[in-house]
Amino acid sequence: MNNDFPSKGLVEYRKKQYPAGTRVELVCMDDPQAPPIGTKGTVTAVDDIGTVHVNWDNGSSLGLVFGQDHCLKCGLFTSQKT
Repeated sequence: MNNDFPSKGLVEYRKKQYPAGTRVELVCMDDPQAPPIGTKGTVTAVDDIGTVHVNWDNGSSLGLVFGQDHCLKCGLFTSQKT
């Protein structure tokens, strides 16, 4: 089946990469209400379609959509794109 949703295995991998409490920094988000690039936040959960839900430090709570939006894990030297 070909759809826009990630496989179950990829979602499970993402959940391991971004457990609740992980700090991230926004690289890009395809949403007119997106926080500014560089905004940091804390992951609250990854749902069953791979959206990484974040409480951004500026008060926003928009999630990072799989395949569209990107962030970096804070404190790492290599980028972790979502």
